[in-house]
Amino acid sequence: MIGKLERRLKIKSRIRRTIKGTAEKPRLTVFRSNAQIYAQVIDDVTGKTLASASSLAIKEKMPKKEQAAKVGELLAKNAQESGVTTVVFDRNGYLYHGRVKELANAARKGGLKF
Repeated sequence: MIGKLERRLKIKSRIRRTIKGTAEKPRLTVFRSNAQIYAQVIDDVTGKTLASASSLAIKEKMPKKEQAAKVGELLAKNAQESGVTTVVFDRNGYLYHGRVKELANAARKGGLKF
């Protein structure tokens, strides 16, 4: 029997074999915990984080899906300020559903292309 974490890590390694972030097209990665959601735009060649956003910055109470959408908008704004317009999406082993999907759609609405 394989646990949830092991399953996600196996999927994550499979995804990361094909997805690489460059300076022209960095990688947008998502991490979600039970309470928070975090997103980063990373250049894998230099190993630098170009932009980031998390639900820790949001002070008002709201449902988790709405929190994820706010983080997506905030990340898109931060990424554009640092000169990033196109990214490659790394769902980090999570299903493209729920909070991950909300964050991605909000980032698209905010102006990021992927």
